[in-house]
Amino acid sequence: MNQPLSYKNWKDISATFAIDQSTKGAKQVLEWAYGTYDEEEIVYASSFGAEAIVLIDLIAQIKSDARIVFLDTDLHFPETYQVIEEIKSRFPTLQIEMKKPKLTLDEQATQYGSALWKSDPNQCCQLRKVLPLQEAMQEKKAWISGLRREQSPERKQTNFLNRDEKFTNIKICPLIHWRIDDVWDYIKEKQLPYNSLHDANYPSIGCFPCTQPASGGDDSRAGRWQGLTKTECGLHTNS
Repeated sequence: MNQPLSYKNWKDISATFAIDQSTKGAKQVLEWAYGTYDEEEIVYASSFGAEAIVLIDLIAQIKSDARIVFLDTDLHFPETYQVIEEIKSRFPTLQIEMKKPKLTLDEQATQYGSALWKSDPNQCCQLRKVLPLQEAMQEKKAWISGLRREQSPERKQTNFLNRDEKFTNIKICPLIHWRIDDVWDYIKEKQLPYNSLHDANYPSIGCFPCTQPASGGDDSRAGRWQGLTKTECGLHTNS
């Protein structure tokens, strides 16, 4: 068992992973993660987008019963729920938790007004994503995310291992050096199921009220919260 990661040495450890092999460091990072943290100390917070499908396959090769949490906001596309069922069938031993917010949509509308995602999308994300993940993170020392550096300007500085101030643990990002072509080449080679919305110009898929197709040339987050300066749901920011 490796020594657990502390806030003092995470940068040094992050720099040790080689990126000149087939998975550009991803499998090595995951092997380290599941060799370092006990089962109850680590979780993969999955969006079930294209990057997530790659990570799920890699994780299953290392720990076939790994814990995966999906933030079920009750506002996802039917296609998202469909691919989750396909993944459950493909990887039946994975422990997939559908984590819901404390408030139903009706209760949220009563307290904050209808269509909160329009009037205050940051608050909506806080209630339906950030707070549920905080609950799922209780007693977790690390969580895995599918962030890639090329996805957006805000993600260019992401490292394999990142100090996460919001959740007071370590965020592990195995795919930081993957490009979108790498993701799709892997999915096709492995014949993995994926969200069919990707075939309809949805590079990034979140809740249906806040996700639109993106035109060619836009960054991969361009279809999220169109018309707003908002580009993140709050899970990957420290504020």
